[in-house]
Amino acid sequence: METAARGNKKLQERVPIRRTAWRLADLAILFLLLALLLHRVLHDSGAPWRRAALACEAWFTFMWLLNVNAKWSPVRFDTFPENLAERIDELPAVDMFVTTADPVLEPPLVTVNTVLSLLALDYPAAGEKLACYVSDDGCSPLTCYALREAARFARTWVPFCRRHGVAVRAPFRYFSSTPEFGPADGKFLEDWTFMKSEYEKLVHRIEDADEPSLLRHGGGEFAEFLDVERGNHPTIIKVLWDNNRSRTGDGFPRLIYVSREKSPNLHHHYKAGAMNALTRVSALMNNAPFMLNLDCDMFVNNPRVVLHAMCLLLGFDDEISCAFVQTPQKFYGALKDDPFGNQLEVSLMKVGRGVAGLQGIFYFGTGCFHRRKVIYGMRTGREGTTGYSSNKELHSKFGSSNNLKESARDVIYGNLSTEPIVDISSCVDVAKEVAACNYEIGTCWGQEVGWVYGSLTEDVLTGQRIHAAGWRSTLMEIEPPAFMGCAPNGGPACLTQLKRWASGFLEILISRNNPILTTTFKSLQFRQCLAYLHSYVWPVRAPFELCYALLGPYCLLSNQSFLPKTSEDGFYIALALFIAYNTYMFMEFIECGQSARACWNNHRMQRITSASAWLLAFLTVILKTLGFSETVFEVTRKDKSTSDGDSNTDEPEPGRFTFDESTVFIPVTALAMLSVIAIAVGAWRVVLVTTEGLPGGPGISEFISCGWLVLCFMPLLRGLVGSGRYGIPWSIKMKACLLVAIFLLFCKRN
Repeated sequence: METAARGNKKLQERVPIRRTAWRLADLAILFLLLALLLHRVLHDSGAPWRRAALACEAWFTFMWLLNVNAKWSPVRFDTFPENLAERIDELPAVDMFVTTADPVLEPPLVTVNTVLSLLALDYPAAGEKLACYVSDDGCSPLTCYALREAARFARTWVPFCRRHGVAVRAPFRYFSSTPEFGPADGKFLEDWTFMKSEYEKLVHRIEDADEPSLLRHGGGEFAEFLDVERGNHPTIIKVLWDNNRSRTGDGFPRLIYVSREKSPNLHHHYKAGAMNALTRVSALMNNAPFMLNLDCDMFVNNPRVVLHAMCLLLGFDDEISCAFVQTPQKFYGALKDDPFGNQLEVSLMKVGRGVAGLQGIFYFGTGCFHRRKVIYGMRTGREGTTGYSSNKELHSKFGSSNNLKESARDVIYGNLSTEPIVDISSCVDVAKEVAACNYEIGTCWGQEVGWVYGSLTEDVLTGQRIHAAGWRSTLMEIEPPAFMGCAPNGGPACLTQLKRWASGFLEILISRNNPILTTTFKSLQFRQCLAYLHSYVWPVRAPFELCYALLGPYCLLSNQSFLPKTSEDGFYIALALFIAYNTYMFMEFIECGQSARACWNNHRMQRITSASAWLLAFLTVILKTLGFSETVFEVTRKDKSTSDGDSNTDEPEPGRFTFDESTVFIPVTALAMLSVIAIAVGAWRVVLVTTEGLPGGPGISEFISCGWLVLCFMPLLRGLVGSGRYGIPWSIKMKACLLVAIFLLFCKRN
């Protein structure tokens, strides 16, 4: 166990998690995979479809090795915030970042609830030590207006939360249920009723606002939004709340709105560019040594979360052990049994804790506390501590053509000893300049330090760069969970998000940021490299899994076989592997408190995702690499938080798959149709056509293979006969039918 403390009171403890039985199961499945490979090498003929099966099974064995490595040595970190009592005066400041990109897909009310939960955090001297920065890449006056109204509401909301010890400080969740009032709760009941009424008024003001009215009647406050285009506008920064200038001493953090400059002539680098702009602006205004970043839909669920994070950031004997603190993603209002397989609870508990036992958990892009010096690119590790020796060196590197105050330049360039500019209103013009998308150090930050450019998953790549510099990271699991967000519902939103992640992973894998190269030439540890590969190969899995899925229909349609027959010893190896793997997966879900239905839903969604989102991501990145297309950052639609706390969508059946005309549905729809056709043709041949003298024909294994696919793709088959948003559009059906016809023609010729 690793501990650190001042005096006799430790702040954190690293606790290894025993998993002896699981390790034996890992090795048993690995043994069966190797036995199946050996049997195929020794007994199979050289038929092309059998060679394809061998290649796929070899890939599955490699994937299992990566899986075993990631789960082999799990740990958890226990935190003791009560032991911070002796260090209250030493607790550092924290700059909190919230990012939003589209006022339609990410409604302002969602962002408002996240911001309000941050403003109401429990932290000593929160008004002076905490500051909240909201990046609006949609450059929306509606978002700015909503945040201004939220700042006014916070004047009563924050004192109410602290006075009554409110646990959940996002109003839409807090007011989603009525607490039980006792006879002695008269004052609380009065306060609660008043706050609920005020929140409902806030909701109505935000929902009733419209952009033209704000621009016409908002006075000079929204003048900067006049005649601006979303992708072409100067920087807009507004100080919506500055506690230092408050005469009432309301005691909640500063709130600053930032919409960075956009230009059609310059790449804005999506979320990574927004995070770098926030880092530069906050360096001028607060320059806190630690930063927290959240997506706009991830509200604070545990008001003491910053204190828990400080136990890890301050609780080691050296800073190297904790470059950043990542919290697991948890979801509110989650659908029962995870029908879309996007809650990732079992994966986070098993793989997340396992990776935490290596060089450290990955950076997920939200719910993460960072050391500012690490984001600035200061290195550590086996080569010793390096970095920029002085501001003079930085001036030489980046030039001195910008018209910035020397104090601002020093802070931005990473001189952490330089004090921020106290009067933040006086430095807004300077902050606008450093938030510009063509600011020199921003370009540099995309190549050495800061949030890294070059991938749609800039978060994971940034975390890898930090690990490659020799730093470690920690996973913070606390009760109640630190943050809660909304998981995308329906087919399109889920697959869009997974496609974006998979595209970013493949971009990293085929770039100079490949973790194998990073391990070879930098300080990324070997097992940490394998853990990154476990995620990065998501899209590479698609062609192998698609090929293996097509072998069953191919063999039934062309009267061949690719799996061992019941009369062969290899059949029992394959059967044992099938049973062992599914039992292993089932037991993982049960151990994590999940249901058998949730286990099946996740398995089903992995098959669907592989043949849709991952496959399309693979093809997209390959085409981009060849110069035929560009990857596009797609924002996932967020559910709208309402005044009564109902986070459900307008779906009559929220757990049912929905469809649109996205190309992501074409290959998986074709595969679902093909599986049904193959079973029908194979059954017809068995019943009506003699197959004597054809020992190479399909056996029970091929029928099981196709039948399993039919079960996994049942949502698609329902979509074929569904209507409205629950039915697959005719354009998708026709394209899928064309693919099926081509495959049938191929089988007939063979």
